[in-house]
Formats: sequence, C-alpha cells, structure tokens
Amino acid sequence: MTAPPTTAPEAGAAPRGETFDPAGASGYDHDHPPRKGFFTDTSLCIGCKACEVACKEWNDVPQDGPMELTGESYDNTSDLGASTWRHVAFIEQVVPAKPPVSLGMPSLRPVETMPPDGVSAQGPSGSGQGVRWLMSSDVCKHCTHAACLDVCPTGALIRTEHGTVIVQDDVCNGCGYCVPACPYGVIGKRESDGKAHKCTLCYDRISDADEPQEPACAKACPTDSIQFGVLDELRERADARLAELKSRGEPNAQLYGHDPDDGVGGDGAFFLLLDDPEVYGLPPDPVVTTRDLPSMWRHAGAAAVALAGAVAVTFLGRRS
Repeated sequence: MTAPPTTAPEAGAAPRGETFDPAGASGYDHDHPPRKGFFTDTSLCIGCKACEVACKEWNDVPQDGPMELTGESYDNTSDLGASTWRHVAFIEQVVPAKPPVSLGMPSLRPVETMPPDGVSAQGPSGSGQGVRWLMSSDVCKHCTHAACLDVCPTGALIRTEHGTVIVQDDVCNGCGYCVPACPYGVIGKRESDGKAHKCTLCYDRISDADEPQEPACAKACPTDSIQFGVLDELRERADARLAELKSRGEPNAQLYGHDPDDGVGGDGAFFLLLDDPEVYGLPPDPVVTTRDLPSMWRHAGAAAVALAGAVAVTFLGRRS
C-alpha cells in the first residue's frame, strides 16, 4: 500500500456532503478507486455469526477471552474490540403475539384446542406474548471524519485509497489515544501485544490487483445482510430497501450512518435498523470527538496570553 502524501487531520476542516472524498482529502490522486464500504441490512440478519468466524479466520484475529456464557442472550462476544472486529448483537423484544400461520400441514393438535381468537400462547408461562429477535452484525464505521486519525501521534492510523481507515501494526506504539477518541467504542488495545487493532475492511482482499475479493465477512454472509461495494451505490440500494420495508409495515425502519451531514460526515459502514439506534447499543447522534479541538486550542491560547499579560502587569506594578 502506498501511504498518502499528507496526513493532515480531517475532522472539522473539510467540507461535508455527498461529494466529499476522504481519500482525496488525505492526499491521494484524483484517479484513486471509488470509496468502498459496507451496507448492513439488519432485517436480513439471522444471527448465524458466520461473519465473526470468517473475520477471525481470514485476519488471524485471536480469541478475545475465555469462551464463557455472558448471560446476555446468545451474544457471547458482547461488543467490538481489538480481538472482535465483527460482533453480532442479539436483542430480544417482547411483542404482542401474532396469529399462527396455517401452512396446510398435518397437525396432532385438534383445531378445537387452539387458543381463542387465533392467538398462540407462545410467550412466558403461556401469556400470549410473542418474541421478536433483532440481530445486527456491527463493525468499525470507517468514518468520513475519523477522530482516531486525528489523535494518532505516530501515523499508525491512516486513510487508504478506498476511503477506509486502517491501523499499521508496525507503526502503532500502543499509546491508546485512539481508543477514547472513537465515538462508537470500536477500536481497542490487545493485551498480548499492547497495540490497537480494528477492522481493516479486508484491505488485502479488496486491493488485490489480480483478483479483488469482497471482505471475508460479506463473502460468508448467507443472507446478504452484509453487502460490500462502492459507497454511493450502496446508499442508493439502502434507500430502495428502506422504502420497501416501510411499505411492508415496518414503521420504525431507519438508516443509520447513511447521512453525510451527520456528526461524523457519514459512515463508510452504515446500517438499516428496525428500531432506534439505542436498542442496538449504537449512539443516537455520534459526533467526531475532535470536532472542537481547533476552538479549544484557540481558547487555551487566548487564556495563556491573558495570563501572561496579567503576570506582566503585576510584575511591572510591583517594580514601580
């Protein structure tokens, strides 16, 4: 990979909008590849965790702790981190039960013993409540304006020609500044080597000059819940899918990380959710954490000048 000629901070200084090119803003030539990303349609996720396994196998990501039950439904990885680059969340919701659907199959249960009004007693203790599973494969968002890039003192975190953000393992000094800088809590430090690690969007696969491949997680997904491609094309696909779900009676369906005018300039990995972001453990209004750094430095400089002036006046006053 050829590193960009400049590594100037992107946050706050660059124009926002759909035409903004993070790779170009990082110094790549105008003929660089179009920005790539993920569109994760959670309405198609079945919670199989094939993406988690494929990610670990391809990227040689180590086990992230003892294989123990967390008590959080079927979710044993809990969240993203240095050794969990894909995380499938399981959210269990109690909802009103729906009438059973007759498939025309033989049944051992007589019709007269079915619950009244066609409601199936499928909830706890035969309560008549139903259960809805919300599943979502979370990943690094590869933000348009990435705070982790801004705070990295060694240049270990860089923007690639595809518009993604990756960590250079041989440059990372393990300072950990990037960990609290991420508004999504994605990046983490690995205890075994003391360095920061996160999703690379399989840079080696998508950059293969002879035979480019889609990232391992998208390749392994059996339902196409995880879709990889040119970001502008994915956004168009997501808009059409959202309209389809709305027309089919999913009023809470919404796109997350899709808006290029949000607090991080839009995400390179965005989602179609069936409920509010907080339900999935996502921040409802993420903001690049370095957004206010320029004004903070200006205020700090002004305060330092004022303090120096006050000291000088006091010193001169005593001499006189």
